[in-house]
Amino acid sequence: MRTGELGYWWRSLGGPPPRRAPLRGALEADVAIVGAGFTGLWTAYYLARADPSLHIVVLEREFAGFGASGRNGGWVMGSLSGPARAYEARGGCAGFAALQHAIIATVDEVGRFVAEHDLDVDYLKSGRLTVALNEPQLTRVRGEVRTERAHGLDEDDVGELTREELERRVRVAGARGASFTPHVARVHPAKLLLGLVTVCEQLGVEIHESTPVHELRPREAIAASGAVRARWVVRATEGYTRSLRGYERALVPLNSSMIITEPLAPDAWQAIGWGGCELIGDGANAYVYLQRTADGRIAIGGRGRPYRFRSRTDVAGETPRSTISALRAKLAAMFPAAAGARIEHAWSGVLGVPRDWCVSVAADRSSGIAWAGGYVGEGVAAANLAGRTLCDLLLGERRPLASLPLVGREPRRWEPEPLRWCEIQGVYALYRAADRLESRGRAPSRLARLVDRASGRR
Repeated sequence: MRTGELGYWWRSLGGPPPRRAPLRGALEADVAIVGAGFTGLWTAYYLARADPSLHIVVLEREFAGFGASGRNGGWVMGSLSGPARAYEARGGCAGFAALQHAIIATVDEVGRFVAEHDLDVDYLKSGRLTVALNEPQLTRVRGEVRTERAHGLDEDDVGELTREELERRVRVAGARGASFTPHVARVHPAKLLLGLVTVCEQLGVEIHESTPVHELRPREAIAASGAVRARWVVRATEGYTRSLRGYERALVPLNSSMIITEPLAPDAWQAIGWGGCELIGDGANAYVYLQRTADGRIAIGGRGRPYRFRSRTDVAGETPRSTISALRAKLAAMFPAAAGARIEHAWSGVLGVPRDWCVSVAADRSSGIAWAGGYVGEGVAAANLAGRTLCDLLLGERRPLASLPLVGREPRRWEPEPLRWCEIQGVYALYRAADRLESRGRAPSRLARLVDRASGRR
């Protein structure tokens, strides 16, 4: 088994391509984007499509897709992180409904992009199963379906599956039932990232790698090798935002870890089923997420060690043995037929989490600084929606996306250390404790509900 090395997705492509030239001296542009992940690249793509005359410069500390964009679970999700009440406080029930439909439509927008540019990225809109592995999880999953229906989704958007209906799709050991939504697609994230980079460069977007930016000023991004002055400067740094001066507490980098098996034998797939290649998550408080890859592997991920003191990030993506063991045990428990499969790779990455767990997109005309992020691990689709929204905001277009309730939000900052470390470690420790209690009981843990309310996560 290999660990780190930026993960299996990059390894399956022979590693990232040679780095593009760094910035060499000061530069003038129309738009300077800091961060060449999905947020920065989708923003560049839609701006270049909307106005080909724009000079768009993307500055990246490492290489395009170095962070979460190239290491995630490959879920293009038609949902957003954060509690509905936070968005409703800004846009009301109608605003939140519009936001839900916008992110649902984003799954198809990513599919449209893939088809238009004839990209081979393993995109498959197969839907998502949230599987209940015990009675408390079943109660919670059913409650989430009712909540989503109450917020305007209908039976075509989300519904319940009985144990028998679930088994006709996939056989998960001990499953009591599930919910299903069709608004999720599978993708190979590094392939999608490379395709997006190629299209951006074809549209004239200028990308400089190995160019760390350490400060944002009004209409200026400051790098060691020079400053880029622009009408708009876009902060698209997600889990690496702490590296910018003055933004140390804007977003915290939470770690998420993954392992991936060798291709499973035909008899294993016959025992498991899963012919529809749905994305699968469980109903736990500290949940896991799984993908059946296009080449017949299972990738499974979870939070692992959630946070490093002072928001430190691990460059190499090394994964603790305890996390690997926990993910492997979860895989074997859910799919006994896969228990003997060799684990080929384990890796980790960081995702950006705001204090209120909600996505934000904003553009300040007085300073020329815009930003988007806070996807809490759901950014493959959310970054596309954010990029299109930023495009409208920067061009001054009064379109529906510019009035969504994620626009103009600026969550309060995280607490200073050591309070931040204690809070985040405590939240996940309590969620795991709640899951242990639920494995022995018949009702959702009251402890988990208390943590939800105290943290603002749900």
